[in-house]
Amino acid sequence: MRTKIAIPMGDPAGVGPEIVVKTAVSKEILDLCDLVVIGNKKVLEKATKICQVDLKIHTIKNIEEGKYEKGILNVIDLENVDMNTLEYGQVQGMCGKAAFEYIKKCVELAMEYKVDAIATTPINKESLRAGNVNYIGHTEILGDLSNSRDPLTMFEVDNMRVFFLTRHMSLRKACDAITKERVLEYIERCTKALKQLGVTGKMAVAGLNPHSGEHGLFGNEEVKEITPAIEEAQKLGYDVVGPIGADSVFHQALQGKYVAVLSLYHDQGHIATKTYDFERTIAITLDMPFLRTSVDHGTAFDIAGKGIVSAISMIEAVKLAAKYAPNFKNIK
Repeated sequence: MRTKIAIPMGDPAGVGPEIVVKTAVSKEILDLCDLVVIGNKKVLEKATKICQVDLKIHTIKNIEEGKYEKGILNVIDLENVDMNTLEYGQVQGMCGKAAFEYIKKCVELAMEYKVDAIATTPINKESLRAGNVNYIGHTEILGDLSNSRDPLTMFEVDNMRVFFLTRHMSLRKACDAITKERVLEYIERCTKALKQLGVTGKMAVAGLNPHSGEHGLFGNEEVKEITPAIEEAQKLGYDVVGPIGADSVFHQALQGKYVAVLSLYHDQGHIATKTYDFERTIAITLDMPFLRTSVDHGTAFDIAGKGIVSAISMIEAVKLAAKYAPNFKNIK
């Protein structure tokens, strides 16, 4: 049985439909796995014309009806977009609501084990709000729909994997959130998540302050919170080291010294991965009943409907989903 990846089409007014159809004709993907898109047939048909790709949109009611062959894209059509009012590059409540419904259907399929993983496309926070969808992003939606307390985010690019201790909060609040208890909890959770993916080896914790604070000379977070957490984790048998200066730890991970790095705040890990390769930095959400990968770019309203968007990130997201899904399925 080939791995089946579900893709929610994303915001119909953004580039989601375009990267979906471009991905569907990628030889890399055709050789690797089967795709099922949850979306809108008419929007996707228009995307094939905009992007000038030779692809037939085949509507299905369930996964078993799919025709998984070259030149055919299987779509569960939720028929929730009015083509007469759809405007590319614009915030529209209809599109925000539709994007949420695509994700919801994908989660249902994953929870029923009808698909092996989900690879998500961009959604727009303003469109969600306009559509009365009270979530700020994918992670919150997926966590709520799957009844997962606190989904874990990991970025992967080339040989580097990065987890995030804190995400969407101010830098000042992030510093306050770096406690011994939280660092220890995340070392445990990240190790478990890596095992789900079939990855074992040494993990590093990044330092917060320059040179990890130089033993308290400038900043005491390492001395009071981070180092004690790492030492306790080591006593418990976790293969973790640190804190390692953030100006070197990510490079060392790329060189294979560490299988993953625990970044302490949002931009610390984002800058490291995206500077190395923006398009191939893929987000993976773990600690849920299913595996989810995602592009790490937005709806790109400024170029939506023009056919010029790159599908590299979407292709990489699907490739990672196919790579890790068998291990994830065997361990969960």
